Amino acid sequence: MSTARFIVSGRVQGVFYRGGTRAQALELGLAGHARNRPDGSVEVLASGAADALDALERWLRQGPPAARVDAVSREDLPEQNLHGFHTG
Repeated sequence: MSTARFIVSGRVQGVFYRGGTRAQALELGLAGHARNRPDGSVEVLASGAADALDALERWLRQGPPAARVDAVSREDLPEQNLHGFHTG
């Protein structure tokens, strides 16, 4: 199991980015959360298989159709025991 935090900037709020991220993460078997940040970016914390995190990162770089992703940063973290995938 691996854990990573992603910060996604661009037009990623109000375009179903968090909901799309949740659907993608659940499909990949990941746990964690996606939440809006005050600066207009979205933070995604995810835990699961390393290849699933890589697949999620690829999706985050594109996002849903209405999004415009300018940048995605990734920070690998110590393994965390997360359950479910939440938005908020």
